Amino acid sequence: MMWRSSLLLFLLLLRHGAQGKPSPDAGPHGQGRVHQAAPLSEAPHDDAHGDFQYDHEAFLGRDVAKEFDQLSPEESQARLGRIVDRMDRAGDGDGWVSLAELRAWIAHTQQRHIRDSVSAAWDTYDTDRDGRVGWEELRNATYGHYAPGEEFHDVEDAETYKKMLARDERRFRVADQDGDSMATREELTAFLHPEEFAHMRDIVIAETLEDLDKNRDGYVQVEEYIGEEEPAWVQTERQQFRDFRDLNKDGRLDGKEVGHWVLPPSQDQPLVEANHLLQESDTDKDGRLSKAEILGNWNMFVGSQATNYGEDLTRHHDEL
Repeated sequence: MMWRSSLLLFLLLLRHGAQGKPSPDAGPHGQGRVHQAAPLSEAPHDDAHGDFQYDHEAFLGRDVAKEFDQLSPEESQARLGRIVDRMDRAGDGDGWVSLAELRAWIAHTQQRHIRDSVSAAWDTYDTDRDGRVGWEELRNATYGHYAPGEEFHDVEDAETYKKMLARDERRFRVADQDGDSMATREELTAFLHPEEFAHMRDIVIAETLEDLDKNRDGYVQVEEYIGEEEPAWVQTERQQFRDFRDLNKDGRLDGKEVGHWVLPPSQDQPLVEANHLLQESDTDKDGRLSKAEILGNWNMFVGSQATNYGEDLTRHHDEL
């Protein structure tokens, strides 16, 4: 979930290096800039009816869960056993899977889409293949090469592009924590996905304020929050503003309130799911999982052709 100043990066990833500059008008509406934590799965959490699809997608990630659904039960269990070994090795390597190790694994799988997008961006922007992405590399690959003083002389809305460039550079400088103008993979991830990093919180809020604060008074008024259109849902939005956004009830949103809106506090979903899986699988109730305990409850962790068929039968029966 990005907003306008990094839209250029999304467009480049979609085009895989195609020529042309990012559109200054293609940014999402203000509603889309709210960064609610994505659910671990869109499937219903319905263990009571033998439907473990939510758990499968939470534990494996959605794409990998689909791959497991095509495996035989034997292959699915064998791969799960290797995952158990990986979880333990990534932790303390004591032969058990702790709650912390299980939570870390779930969080890791849920971040796979972010790692994939960063890998694609890395291939685009590390033009000299030195293992780092410099600001000049990113700028030139995105906006094109210009001589000093001639930036965007060949486009109609030059001022808009200059503002986009300045915003991107400012965000890059915040992501570049060691200040060497060269982004490591972690720093590029912070640039592309600032909502995932605590040290990027202020820049997320600043960009949101700049987008919405039309009169430049440093606050978001209710009219700015709603936008120019007045559709049927406007009264609901006004009520949302009054009841949930304007925390101090002064009729406007300051930076703290904008932060609470666009980066709301969220539940630690990986921890909740890890607790659930542990409680359902910890047969000896010692607060940790052995490999045997996980494999003994394997169909809650991963799917297979057999469990997928069984879930389909359950769904079909419920529909009758």
